[in-house]
Amino acid sequence: MRNEYDDKDFFERYAQMSRSREGMSGAGEWHQMKKLFPPLEGRKVLDLGCGYGWHCAYAVSQGAEEVLGIDLSSRMIGEAGKRSGDPKITYRVCALEEYDYPEAAWDCVVSNLALHYIADLDEIFRKVFRTLKPGGTFLFNMEHPVFTAGVGQDWICGEGGKPLYWPVDDYFYPGERRTNFLGCQVMKQHHTLTQIMSGVLDAGFTVQAVEEAEPSEEMMGIPGMADEMRRPMMLMIKAKKAEKGPLTE
Repeated sequence: MRNEYDDKDFFERYAQMSRSREGMSGAGEWHQMKKLFPPLEGRKVLDLGCGYGWHCAYAVSQGAEEVLGIDLSSRMIGEAGKRSGDPKITYRVCALEEYDYPEAAWDCVVSNLALHYIADLDEIFRKVFRTLKPGGTFLFNMEHPVFTAGVGQDWICGEGGKPLYWPVDDYFYPGERRTNFLGCQVMKQHHTLTQIMSGVLDAGFTVQAVEEAEPSEEMMGIPGMADEMRRPMMLMIKAKKAEKGPLTE
């Protein structure tokens, strides 16, 4: 992952977003993602790209006994400690690619809006599979391939700035995409839906749910939110590592 989030100006702009100010209640995908979490009572949870630590705090609120949140950004980890601190949570500055993923260490691995910064998703999926205990759950939300394939990841607008359509180009050419996010140049990685799904399955997971994020009815009155129904922005996948048995590793 690149480290735009440690840029002072970018981080200050990020702090003004509704999901930064309001937590998960300000995240349009939360009403769907929340339902995908497995029972966490007495479980150990790893959060990849934990940001402000909202999901770490949620895991503890659901009874998790140990949570580790990792993020490449020291600014994010600093905020997580302030906003979502708890004795059961440990925060660590660490890139997703550099974490050691100890074997069979975690009951649940969650990642929200971090994997679209990763070039080699297959490697991360394999490492997550290794670090999960048998029967463990991998739940992640990332930018949708239709979104990452958007030209500049922005609408084509008409008079008065009204969004006319969302242009998609070079869909089948994965790789780095330069985007304008919060007034800054940000580098992301585009992956096709086939790549994402095949990577999860090839790692050994069983897919339990696939959802595309839609704003809740309560959020539809927010300016611009209705346009989120015109193209998918986020992709959520819940996958499981099989219980240990004669046919599993």
